Amino acid sequence: MSVKPEQIPDAAPTLNGSHWGAFEPVVVDGRVTEARPFARDPVPSPLLQSIPDALHHASRVAQPAVRAGWLENGPGGARDRRGADRYVPVSWERALDLIADEIKRVIRERGNQAIYAGSYGWGSAGRFHHARTQLQRFLGGVGGFTGARDTYSNAAGAVLVKNVLGSMRAMNGPGTSWKSIADHADLVVMFGGMPTRNTQVTPGGMGEHTTRGWLEQVRAAGVQFCNISPMRDDAASFLDAEWIAPRPHSDTALMLALAHTLIVEGLHDADFLARYCAGFNRFRDYLLGAEDGVAKSAGWAAGLTEISADRIRELARKMAASRTFINVNWSLQRGDHGEQPIWAAIALAAVLGQVGLPGGGFGFGYGSMEGLASLLPDMPIPTLPLGHNPIRSFIPVARIADLLLNPQQPFQYNGQDLVYPDIELVYWCGGNPFHHHQDLNRLIRAWRRPATIVVHDPWWTATARHADIVLPTTTTLERDDIGASARDRFIIAMKQAVAPVGEARDDFAIFGDLADRFGTRESFAEGRTTIQWLRHIYEAARERANRHVAEWPAFDEFWKRGYLEIPEAPTAHVIFEEFRMDPDSNPLPTPSGRIEIFSEKIASYNYADCPGHPSWLEPAEWLGSAAAREYPLHLLTTQPSTRLHGQMDMGRVSQQSKVAGREPIRMNRGDAGARGIRDGDVVRVFNQRGAILAGAMLTDDIRPGVIQISTGAWYDPLEPGVIGSLDKHGNPNVLTLDKGTSRLAQGPSAQTTLVQVEKYAGEPPPISAFKPPLA
Repeated sequence: MSVKPEQIPDAAPTLNGSHWGAFEPVVVDGRVTEARPFARDPVPSPLLQSIPDALHHASRVAQPAVRAGWLENGPGGARDRRGADRYVPVSWERALDLIADEIKRVIRERGNQAIYAGSYGWGSAGRFHHARTQLQRFLGGVGGFTGARDTYSNAAGAVLVKNVLGSMRAMNGPGTSWKSIADHADLVVMFGGMPTRNTQVTPGGMGEHTTRGWLEQVRAAGVQFCNISPMRDDAASFLDAEWIAPRPHSDTALMLALAHTLIVEGLHDADFLARYCAGFNRFRDYLLGAEDGVAKSAGWAAGLTEISADRIRELARKMAASRTFINVNWSLQRGDHGEQPIWAAIALAAVLGQVGLPGGGFGFGYGSMEGLASLLPDMPIPTLPLGHNPIRSFIPVARIADLLLNPQQPFQYNGQDLVYPDIELVYWCGGNPFHHHQDLNRLIRAWRRPATIVVHDPWWTATARHADIVLPTTTTLERDDIGASARDRFIIAMKQAVAPVGEARDDFAIFGDLADRFGTRESFAEGRTTIQWLRHIYEAARERANRHVAEWPAFDEFWKRGYLEIPEAPTAHVIFEEFRMDPDSNPLPTPSGRIEIFSEKIASYNYADCPGHPSWLEPAEWLGSAAAREYPLHLLTTQPSTRLHGQMDMGRVSQQSKVAGREPIRMNRGDAGARGIRDGDVVRVFNQRGAILAGAMLTDDIRPGVIQISTGAWYDPLEPGVIGSLDKHGNPNVLTLDKGTSRLAQGPSAQTTLVQVEKYAGEPPPISAFKPPLA
C-alpha cells in the first residue's frame, strides 16, 4: 500500500512550477481556475494560461485501463489493433498485478534486457516526481533494463562536442554569458536564428525568464546581429538583424566557405590555430581542394546555399574585422549529417581565433532553451538518485523504431559496434514518443512488435492510445515536489494545489506498490515518504551548496517561504577562457588537449557519413537533390510557441493558434499562390511517408521553397490503427525522416524532409484527438 506523506503547515506564497515557469495556482471549489505568474519573473510565459485547461480536460485518463485485445488474449494479443482498440477499465490492484506478472514473465523468459525503459520526455518540472528516474529506479531494482542515451534536442551536437571539445559544456551550457557579449562583442552571427519562442522553457522550469531582457541589452549596447535562417522571424524584430536566408541544410557549406575566404585572404589567426587546435592543416587542405579537387570557396557555396559569393565574402570580412560571437541553434543538428554544422562552426570560430575571448568564440542553442547564457550562480540542484542499472544494453534515444524493427541486428554508435536487443516489453512514462519521434507510420509498425506496452500518462495521448495497459498519473498540481534547474537561480517549493483528478496516482506511489510485488520496496523507497524524500534531496543539495554564494535555509523554512533565490553570478562567464590563457596548464579533455578540428579518433572509425574533419555531405533529402522535383518544398519542424512539445495542445493558447482547427502551416506567399492556396485554407501536406492536414498561414517571413509546421499537434489519424492513414490535425512527424544523423551520433534527422502541399478538396474531417477512446 502507498504511504500517506506527512503534512507540513503551508504559508504564503503557495507556488507550483512548470517547465515554462513558476506560478501561483488559484483554486476555486477544488479546481484550478488560473495560473498567476511568479511575481519575480520579468517575462512570464503565456503558456501558463493553458494550465487550468489541461488539468481539468476531458482527455484526462480517469482510471486504470487495459486494451481489450491484450486483456482477452494475453501478451501480444491483437497487437495490430493498437491505436484502434477499445479499453476496459480495471481496478488499481488488478492493473498492478497484470504489470507485475508480465514483468516477471519477461525477465524469466527473455531476461531484463528485453525490457525497454524509454520514458524520454518532459513529464514534470519537479525533481522528485521525475517519471524517467522513478521508472528506472524501480526497474533497476528488479534486475535492470535496456535504456537510451542522448536527447532528441541535441544528440548529434552533444556526441560531436564530446569528441572534439572533450565535454558537453559547450552544447548544454553554461556558455559565454550575455553580459560578456553585451560588453565586448561587435557582431553576433546566428546560424538557425535565435527564436525567443524556444526560450520560454527549460527542464525543471525557472523563476525568471531572462533571455529577452539580455537580448535587448546586447542590442542596446550596439552589437549587430546577423540571422542566417530560412525564416526572418527566427530573430526577434527588435534585434534589427541582417537576414540571410540560405537553403535548408546548406549551413555547413556556408561555414566552410566563410572559413575558406578567411584563409585565402589572410584573415585567419594562424597563431591561434597552431597553439590551440589540432589538425588544422588537414582541414585547410580540404577547404583548398587538395583532397577532392574542389575548393570550398564562396563561389562553390553560392551554388549550394543560393547566397551570392560576394555576400559570403563580405560576411567573412565583417566577422574578421569584429569581435564576433557565433551561435548555432540546436535545430541545425537535427538533420542528416547533423554533426557537421556544429563541427564547422567550431572550426570557423577557431579560424577567426577568438575562442576564449570575452564576447567572442562560439555557443550552441542560445535560441533553443532558456538560461544557457545567464549569469548563473554556483548552485547544486536537489535531485532524486537514479540508482544502478545492471543491464549494459542501450540505444541512441532516437533509434526506437530501429530497435523494435531490427532485433539482434548490429549498429554503430560513437565508435562502438553494438547490437539491438530483442524487446518484449516497453515501459513508458513521462513522455510521448508519438510527438517526439519521426515517421510515425514507421513507428506504428515498430510499436506493434513488443508483446506488451505499459504507459503512465495523465492524458489520452497517442502514446497512451497505442498502449496495452494505461495508468492515470497526477500532474504537478496534484502532488508536492521541488522545482529546480541548472539554468535558473530559483528553487521552487511546488505545493499540491488540488486533489488528484479521477483515480490518478503519482509515479512514486505506483512504483512503490509494484515494488511490493517484487519485494523491493525498501530498496526503491529507502523507507521514505514523499515529503521525507523532498527534505532529503533538498538537504543533500543544501549540504553541497557554496555558503559564500548564499546561505540556504533548512527545508522546513524553505517549504514555508515557497522558494529559494540565489544571487546572480557576480562576473560574466567566458567559455574556454582558462584554456585560452594557458592551454598547457588547462588542456581540453580531448586526446590532443586541444580543439580537434581534425579528430584522429573519429577518423579511425572510418564512417563515410562522418569523416575526421568538418565536411559538406549531401543530405538524403534537400532542395538541391533530385527528390525535390516530386516534393519541392522543404519542411522545417520547429518547437511551438503555444505549448511545450505536445503538452497543453488542448489548452487555450494552443487552440487559439489553430487554423480551421488544425496546426498552422506557414508558407511563402509565392509558393501558396502557385498552388491556389489562400490564408485559412485547409491544405494537404504529403510525401512518400504519409500525409497530414494543416491550416495555411501565408507570410513573407519565410524564404520560397520552405514551409514551417510546429511539432506537437496531437496525432489524429482518420482511420485509427491504420498505417498510412491521413492525420487530420497536422502532426508533422507523420512526414519526417527517421534516419540517424550518422553512425557517430545516430541523432534524429527530422529537419531532412521534403514535401508537397495542395489545397484540400472537400469538407475536412472533424478533429477527434482530444476525445478519450471508447471503452
